[in-house]
Amino acid sequence: MDAGPVVVVLAAGRGARFDAARRGLGHKLAQPFGDTTVLGSTLAAVVASGLPRVVVTIETLRASASRWVGDDDVIVLPPIDGSDPTRGMGDSIAAGIMARPHGSGWLLLPGDLPLIQAATLQTVAAALAEQLVVYAQHQGRRGHPVGFDKALYSELAGLRGDEGARRMLARYPAHAVEVPDAGVRMDLDTEADLEVLRALHAARMPSATVPG
Repeated sequence: MDAGPVVVVLAAGRGARFDAARRGLGHKLAQPFGDTTVLGSTLAAVVASGLPRVVVTIETLRASASRWVGDDDVIVLPPIDGSDPTRGMGDSIAAGIMARPHGSGWLLLPGDLPLIQAATLQTVAAALAEQLVVYAQHQGRRGHPVGFDKALYSELAGLRGDEGARRMLARYPAHAVEVPDAGVRMDLDTEADLEVLRALHAARMPSATVPG
C-alpha cells in the first residue's frame, strides 16, 4: 500500500543562524521550543502525519533529528568549506530527493516551521495525488510544504545552489491547498519571531514530548 509522498525536512540551510549568533544564540533549529526544540517540534508533526520522511541536516543537528526519526531517515551533509562555497538550498533538496528516489512524490518542508500541523501535511499529500505541484496556503497566502509529483524527480535531483525550487514553481502550474493552519507561514528569521511562536505555542498547542 502506498504510504504517500515523502516529507523532505530541510534543516541544513545557510540561513540557519539568527543575526545574533555571534552573541551565542547559535543554531535556530536547536533553540528550545516547548518541551523540545524548533526542529523537534517540526519533526513531531511530520512523525504524527504518518507519512514517510527524510531529514536533510548537518552534523550538529544529527542527534536532535535522530530523537524523532530513525538514523536511516537522517541525511547529514558535509560542512561547507572552500571546496564547495556555492552549496545552498538546492543541494539540500536534491540530497533528500535522491535519498528517497522511489517516493510517489515529495513534500518539501523547512525545519523552522514548529507550529505546522500533521493534518496539514496529510491534506497537502492527498492533493498531490491529483496535481503535479501543490503548496499549502492559509487565508490566501502561500506557505509550506510545497509538493512535487514523482514525474519531476530528475529536475529536483538536479537542483543546486541557493535558488532552491523557485524556478520549478515558476515553470509548472502549482495548485494551492487552503488549510486552516497559520503555521504553514510561521517560520523563523529573527529572535523576535522565535518569541512570538513560543507564545503562540504555549497558548494554542499542547506541549511536545520528546520520545524515549
